[in-house]
Amino acid sequence: MLWRRAPLALCALLASALVAGCAGAPPRKQTDLCAIFRERPDWYEAARGSYQKWGVSVPLQMAVIQRESSFRSDARPPRTWFLGFIPGPHLSTAYGYGQVLDGTWERYQRATGNGGADRNDFEDVTDFIGWYGSVGQARHGISARSPEAFYASYHVGHAGYKRGLHRSNATAQRAIRDVRRRSGIYATQYKRCRAELDDLIDGPWWWPF
Repeated sequence: MLWRRAPLALCALLASALVAGCAGAPPRKQTDLCAIFRERPDWYEAARGSYQKWGVSVPLQMAVIQRESSFRSDARPPRTWFLGFIPGPHLSTAYGYGQVLDGTWERYQRATGNGGADRNDFEDVTDFIGWYGSVGQARHGISARSPEAFYASYHVGHAGYKRGLHRSNATAQRAIRDVRRRSGIYATQYKRCRAELDDLIDGPWWWPF
């Protein structure tokens, strides 16, 4: 019944506040988009806001982040090692939820005026993914409606995608297939819980606050 939904929404938001201190911890069930967003309503609000602003779908954003970092805020590529035990630099400057390189992140900050954005901040990364998709569409004709095209350009860069670098790259092809599959699964799940999630963030239509 409708009158029962407001207390449930409040409980979910309180639960979200309790886990805020562990914001870098990945969700418990990464195979279920609805479960992820029930656990982290703030993530849903961020992903939905990015979609409304830039047009990259919520399921695709989440599939990209899952593939890149398994939802770990501090994810980095492996280190190099000297003599087998002396730690060296990481293999690249990729960092955070979206594994974004230093230079790419700096371009995003300059283009959007969001100089305080951080790669370990989920809302900033969802905004970055949307921005990246909009640049790919506007400058290179890469449609964010195609998970394969979007993620291929994300993996090898817009210029690399136009040169076809992803086609002969076995690692890229595996990643593209994984994002396509997961994005489809997430999209199916999202259809079932979207109204519930919207109510969780916005409140039901009759909720006065």
